[in-house]
Amino acid sequence: MAAVVLAAARLLRGSGSWGRSRLRFGDPAYRRFSSGGAYPNIPLSSPLPGVPKPVFATVDGQEKFETKITTLDNGLRVASQNKFGQFCTVGILINSGSRYEAKYLSGIAHFLEKLAFSSTDRFDSKDEILLALEKHGGICDCQTSRDTTMYAVSADSKGLDTVVGLLADVVLHPRLTDEEIEMTRMAVQFELEDLNMRPDPEPLLTEMLHEAAYRENTVGLHRFCPAENIGKMDREVLHSYLRNYYTPDRMVLAGVGVEHAQLVECARKYLLGTCPAWGAGAPVHVDRSVAQYTGGIVKLERDMSNVSLGPTPFPELTHIMIGLESCSFLEGDFIPFAVLNMMMGGGGSFSAGGPGKGMFTRLYLNVLNRHHWMYNATSYHHSYEDTGLLCIHASADPRQVREMVEIITREFVLMAGTVDVVELERAKTQLMSMLMMNLEARPVIFEDVGRQVLATRSRKLPHELCTLIRNVKPEDIKRVASKMLRGKPAVAALGDLSELPAYEHVQTALASRDGRLPRAYRLFR
Repeated sequence: MAAVVLAAARLLRGSGSWGRSRLRFGDPAYRRFSSGGAYPNIPLSSPLPGVPKPVFATVDGQEKFETKITTLDNGLRVASQNKFGQFCTVGILINSGSRYEAKYLSGIAHFLEKLAFSSTDRFDSKDEILLALEKHGGICDCQTSRDTTMYAVSADSKGLDTVVGLLADVVLHPRLTDEEIEMTRMAVQFELEDLNMRPDPEPLLTEMLHEAAYRENTVGLHRFCPAENIGKMDREVLHSYLRNYYTPDRMVLAGVGVEHAQLVECARKYLLGTCPAWGAGAPVHVDRSVAQYTGGIVKLERDMSNVSLGPTPFPELTHIMIGLESCSFLEGDFIPFAVLNMMMGGGGSFSAGGPGKGMFTRLYLNVLNRHHWMYNATSYHHSYEDTGLLCIHASADPRQVREMVEIITREFVLMAGTVDVVELERAKTQLMSMLMMNLEARPVIFEDVGRQVLATRSRKLPHELCTLIRNVKPEDIKRVASKMLRGKPAVAALGDLSELPAYEHVQTALASRDGRLPRAYRLFR
């Protein structure tokens, strides 16, 4: 008590640090905090005279700034989405990828991805490009998929003219020197070796599943450059492909965080009337093939007992991926399939748990929680403009492969059964949550705008997609699943496959009522 009284007395006398400060600068209640005298005695609750009226963002559940789209005279589309902030993401998306390589050397798109942002007519090296971007705090990236190639830059919005000019140069005027091509050969070779060595086989299995599902056509063609084609890539081969697929009518210039009129002006300046490095001739061999789903199996026997790269041993696993044809992202059933994929969910046998981690999805509740020996069970949905693939990836000890396959086929069959209203609502909520959280990021908005405009020449806004998700009913899930189960399965298998059931048995199980494999009778065990 005495200590409290003493402290209070010191404060009243001003003997503490607060008191000394008060004596030196005057009473805080009357001290002027502003060093300037331009706006004396104006309270913070009142606007300053002569300052423009501020415009505040409002939140009403819908986007006020809709995607604006302009088509130039040469067919190139310019799409933009306004977004508050100092930085922007701008890029060129091209309707080009491995699915269009039927008449070319397989792996050209993969090669072009590695060659991106190399020397051009205006820039002598990749370092010069990076230096030009650095002045605007910019970074660059190129990604290819089976049907889209994307060149993107994130930078300060004030450098928009520089960014669009640089993108136009990178896409339309690459030098493709012998030295750059040789360096790219080494990079592709390294990536192929890494693909075969990594403990997580999901990219390799996805490649194998597409190969099985679409045998030797469109999205079933190799996304990665085969080793035997690396040495065959040269400037002439690349130019023959670029001449047919890097045309303005197959391109979208997309921007997020930019003014649409300014982006259109830059597009006209750098992308209209320019002659590309491979000449201005009309495209001759443009592949317009529609994906033909075939179903089938691709197997790769491999010793998986020594995949651990560190001192901790990794268990030997056999990996299976089973898929069925779903639908394209242009069809109305795309949303029910997306909800079904979310409802299946899954993941690894170990998860940190917590809200939103998918611990109540079917593959967790019915598979990983009940079968402790399964290391992984995850659902994936791949969708393209003319087809789609819903698949489940599972991993287990080689001795339990048959039982694992039967568990997965049973889950496929149960998709067409009764759908609980609670689990459906949970899946819909989780899908909407994931959609909205992902679209908080500027690069994700950019990719969404670019891909939608490239495929459909328009864009569905997030609130429209959420409305479609909310409208999905249990009967929609049952309908799309029943339709999917009538098709042939696609199977990819990697590892020790001695216990793998025959493809015909997998097909029979998926066509049955309970998803069980036919009984295997052996004379000798």
